[in-house]
Amino acid sequence: MAKKKWGRLTVAMQCSTCKKVNYFTSLNKATTPKLEEKKYCKQCKTHTAHTSREKLK
Repeated sequence: MAKKKWGRLTVAMQCSTCKKVNYFTSLNKATTPKLEEKKYCKQCKTHTAHTSREKLK
């Protein structure tokens, strides 16, 4: 069976204020080590910075 040669990971986007995981996305680990975006948090009810987290629960 052939190996997948993609360097893409599925990561969780975690809110920086309440630490709740709201979004999932994929990124190329070789070119993007850490991802940070402003997204809407349902818990905080506002747009906050979300950072990528590799470890999925």
